[in-house]
Amino acid sequence: MTYYKQMGKIPRKRHIVMRKEDGTLYREQVMGTKGFSGIQSILYHDHPPTEIVTSSLLQENFFEYEEQSALRPRHFNTNKVKKGQDALSGREYLLGNDDLVIGVVYPSNPMEFYYRNSDGDEVLFVHYGTGKIETMFGTLTYGKGDYIIIPVGTIYKVIPDDGETKFLVIETTSWITSPRRYRNEFGQLLEHSPFCERDIRGPEELVYFTEKGEYEVRTKARGALHSHIYHHHPLDVVGWDGYLYPYIFNIGDFEPITGRIHQPPPVHQNFEGHNFVICSFVPRLFDYHPEAIPAPYYHSNVDSDEVLYYVEGNFMSRKGINEGSITLHPSGIPHGPHPGTIEASIGKKETLELAVMIDTFRPLQVMKTARDVEDDRYESSWIED
Repeated sequence: MTYYKQMGKIPRKRHIVMRKEDGTLYREQVMGTKGFSGIQSILYHDHPPTEIVTSSLLQENFFEYEEQSALRPRHFNTNKVKKGQDALSGREYLLGNDDLVIGVVYPSNPMEFYYRNSDGDEVLFVHYGTGKIETMFGTLTYGKGDYIIIPVGTIYKVIPDDGETKFLVIETTSWITSPRRYRNEFGQLLEHSPFCERDIRGPEELVYFTEKGEYEVRTKARGALHSHIYHHHPLDVVGWDGYLYPYIFNIGDFEPITGRIHQPPPVHQNFEGHNFVICSFVPRLFDYHPEAIPAPYYHSNVDSDEVLYYVEGNFMSRKGINEGSITLHPSGIPHGPHPGTIEASIGKKETLELAVMIDTFRPLQVMKTARDVEDDRYESSWIED
């Protein structure tokens, strides 16, 4: 989904000499994916990126799932999740499988360390709040409605502004990209795509540091958390170029696809990874057939679990849902609008709802801690009086 970008100082060609003012070499790092067959960038460091002084294992197992339970729709109120800490330590994970985990975090403090996820790409969706993310590729500023896409192996630190920030967190074991059907053979987004390259914001400023001292980078790899201590600042990149870098796409830039009758969920797709897709439900005009039913039809998730994170607005097919709710509708049983919402939707011209949907093609498990914020009444909320 990214395109070629260059920042800072780089040599004329790849893999040739680039010297500092004192005559010593900058250290070139090729950061590539899929065994050098995927997208990559080349970074130029002031110090060797391999210069680790000490390493230690901080945490062996991130996730504890509940035992198998009855197959049923579930609702979790993330507004009840504990607030505070930083953007990593405060993460509360709710759902997951071998392809991704889903959670939320309310970071109130800057991270006192740097972090990289070496298991896969991350998505931080900004429900609300502002701040900045310092990365080895440069600094990004974030605001409400931003999808922050952080590629695997990227060293970064989240620094929220004063005031509350809330992220929906999606950690993957693969990559995040745009739907294949929206790209031509060269990777350019096509005219019928609901977004384009102009909507993508890369790092705004490359800030690099030459200081020496003791700096910690926490690394998630193989499902565990590790600590690496460096004697130089980890953001010592003086220049880079390529296609691999963190970027931001705002949900408000997603242009909805509409039709005369109700459109299926794939028209809302924004991103995809291995065995999952991410969709954006945004304000849009309803179907314009004179007899159209705007509410979605009942449907069976035969081969996928559906997760919805409700951001804001009036969720016309659901009752008892709040901003910040997460619902899970598992594969194997049908789901659809609550009683009364189908009839109420007829004749409506538009919806102002905002939500993020994640469909997974392997079953999700529920974390043990998610029970603390679960609404047990949701399962029976389709029973008509």
